[in-house]
Amino acid sequence: MRRRLRGRDLTTGSIPRNLWWLAWPQVVEGVLNVLDQLLDIFWAGIIGTSTIAGVGTAQTYKQLVMSGRMGFDTAMRAQVSRAIGAKNPALANHLALQGFTLSAGFSIAVAVAGVLLTIPLLRMLGLGQDVIDAGANYLRLQFVAAAAFAFRQMGGAALQASGNAIIPLRATTLTRVTHIVLSPFLIFGWLGLPAMGIPGAGLADVLAQLLGAAWNFRALFTGQSQLHLSMRGYRLDPPVLWRTTKLGLPASVTGMERSIAQLVVVGIVATFGTLAVAAFSLTRRAENLAHLGAQGMGGATGVLVGQNLGAGKPDRAVKTVYWAVGYVSALALLTAVLMFVFAAPLMKVFTRNADLVPLATDWLRILVVSYLFLGVGQVFAQSFNTAGDTFAPMLITLLAIWGVQQPLALLLSGQSLHLGLFGLSLTMPSIGHLGQFGIAWAISIAGFVRVAVYIPYFLWGPWMKKRVI
Repeated sequence: MRRRLRGRDLTTGSIPRNLWWLAWPQVVEGVLNVLDQLLDIFWAGIIGTSTIAGVGTAQTYKQLVMSGRMGFDTAMRAQVSRAIGAKNPALANHLALQGFTLSAGFSIAVAVAGVLLTIPLLRMLGLGQDVIDAGANYLRLQFVAAAAFAFRQMGGAALQASGNAIIPLRATTLTRVTHIVLSPFLIFGWLGLPAMGIPGAGLADVLAQLLGAAWNFRALFTGQSQLHLSMRGYRLDPPVLWRTTKLGLPASVTGMERSIAQLVVVGIVATFGTLAVAAFSLTRRAENLAHLGAQGMGGATGVLVGQNLGAGKPDRAVKTVYWAVGYVSALALLTAVLMFVFAAPLMKVFTRNADLVPLATDWLRILVVSYLFLGVGQVFAQSFNTAGDTFAPMLITLLAIWGVQQPLALLLSGQSLHLGLFGLSLTMPSIGHLGQFGIAWAISIAGFVRVAVYIPYFLWGPWMKKRVI
C-alpha cells in the first residue's frame, strides 16, 4: 500500500498497464470535479430559468480564471515529471515550489479583481437584468473558490507529476463530499442556517476547496509521495520562474482563449433571449460529462510522456499517446451515443421548465458530434504540454476557435456582426439561418478541425525535443 501511495516507476513495464494505473484515479477525480458544476446547475434549476443562465455564465468566468493559471501547473508538471524521470528529487522539489509561487500569486490577484468587477463583467455580455441579479453574488464567490481551487489543483498536479494519483483523488473526494453535503444547507437555510439562495453553493465550494488543498499539501510535506517537499533553502529563482512562465504562458493562453471564446458565444446566444442562454448553459455542463474519461486519460498520458522523455525513452512516449487515443476514442463514441439517445431525460434532471427541455435537447444532440473529438484533442494537448511543447496547442486552438468556431457561429446562426474602424463599417454576411443552433454546429465543426490539425503535428514529432529543465 505504501508503494502505491508513493508511486511507481512509469518508465518501465507495460505501457497500457502504467497508463491505466495512473489514469483511473484521475478519471474518478474528473467525475467528482464535474459534480461541482452539475450540482450547482441542478440547484439553480429548482430556483428558476434565470438562475440557470446566471450560474452557467458565472461558471464560464470561473473556468476562464482557472484556465488562466493552469498554464503554471502545466509547466510545473512538465518540469517535475522530467526531474522525477531523471531520478533527481531535489530538482523536482525546487521546481515545484517555484511553480507554486507563480500560481498562487496569479490566483489571488485575479480573484480580488474578479470580485471587484463582477457586475461589469456580466453586463458586458449583454445579459438581461434578471440573469445578472441571479448570478452576481454567486459569481463573486466563484472567483474566491477559483483561488482556493488553484491551491488544491497545484498540489494535485505536483503529486500526479511524481506518479501519485491516489492522494489527489482522496483530496477531490473530500472536496466534493463537503460541497455536496453543505450546499443545500446554505442554499435553503436548513438547520437554522441563513438561506443564501444559489450563492450558498458558491460558499460551500470555497470551504470545500480549502479542505482539499490542505489534504494535498499535507501529503506533499510529509513525504507520502516520491515528491517530498521541503521549504528548507527555499528562495525565489528568477531564471526558473522565467522558464516556468515562458513554458506555461502558451498553455494559459490556450485555456483562456477557449474560455474567452465561450464568453463571446454567450454574448451571441444572449441575442436569442434568456431561454437560449439557459439551454446553452445546460449543454455546456453536459459537455463536462463527455470530458470525464478524456480529462483523466489526457492527464495520465501527459505525465507518462514527460517521465519517459526525462528517462530518454521517446519511443515509449509515442506509444503511450497511441494507446490513450484508442481508449478515449472508444469512450467518446459510447458517450456520444448515450447522450444522443437520452438527451431529453438528461435535460429534465436539471430543469422543470417545459419550454427549456426541448430546446436544450436539440442543442445537446447537435453538440454530441463535438464529443467524438474532445477526448482525442485532450490527449494530444496534454501530451504536447507536458512534453514542454505548449506553443503548438496554443496555435492549433487559436486556429480552431477563432479561425473556425467564432466566424461560423455568426455565419450559420444568421446573426450579423458590425465592425467599425476609422469611420468604416463591415457587416459579415450570413451563409445560413439556423438560428441559435448554428452556434452548436460551429462548435462541433471546430472540434473536428482541431483534431485534424493535431494528428499530422503529432506524427511529425518536434514536440518530443523541447527542453523544460
